Amino acid sequence: MSYAVKEIYYTLQGEGLQTGRAAVFLRFAGCNLWSGREEDRASARCRFCDTDFVGVDGPGGGRFADAASLAAAVRRTWEAPLPGEGRRLVVCTGGEPLLQLDAALVETLHTEGFDVAVETNGTRTPPPGLDWITVSPKAGAELLLTAGDELKLVFPQEGAEPERYERLAFRAFVLQPMDGPDRERNTAAAAAWCLAHPRWRLGLQTHKLAGLR
Repeated sequence: MSYAVKEIYYTLQGEGLQTGRAAVFLRFAGCNLWSGREEDRASARCRFCDTDFVGVDGPGGGRFADAASLAAAVRRTWEAPLPGEGRRLVVCTGGEPLLQLDAALVETLHTEGFDVAVETNGTRTPPPGLDWITVSPKAGAELLLTAGDELKLVFPQEGAEPERYERLAFRAFVLQPMDGPDRERNTAAAAAWCLAHPRWRLGLQTHKLAGLR
C-alpha cells in the first residue's frame, strides 16, 4: 500500500494524557468528515477542524510507496534534532489517519523502535498492534471505535454531549475546549463540567500555549 502524507515533524505531544512527551507527528492527508477545503466547511460533518491536511506539500510530506520508506522517514525525523534517547513515539494523525494506517505500517514502525499512537475520529476500524488509541468523536458521525486509551471530546458540540460517551470502554475521558473566538467561554464551560463530573479531565492544547506546532 502507498501512503499520502501531509507532513512529518518532531515536537512535544500537546494534548491528552501523553502531553509533554516527545514525538514524531505523522499527519496523513485526507479525512472522511471534511474535504479540508473552506468552501466545503458549511456542509461538512466536522465544521470546526483547524488543521491543514490537504495535499502532500508540508514539511517531510509526500507520497510513500510502501511501509518501509514511510517508517524510515519517521525514523530520520526523530533522529534529526537530537539523538532522541528514550522510548520513541510516533503519533499518527490527520485528517483521519485510519483511512491509510494499516497493519504493515504499524509493524514496520515497531521494528524501527516506535510506540505507535493514533488520533482518530473513531469512524474506522483500527489495525492491530497499536500502542495508544485516542478517539475524538464528532457530532453526527457514527462511532465504530468504542474502546481505547482515551476519549478526547472537543467541547461543546451539539449532538456530542459528554454523557453520550462516558459509559464506553476508555481508560480516561478528556474534555477539550473548542478553539476559536469563543475559546475562553468554552474553557470555562469545560472546566465547570469536569468539576461537576470528576470522571472527566480538562484537556488544554498546551502546544499552542507553548508556541509549538
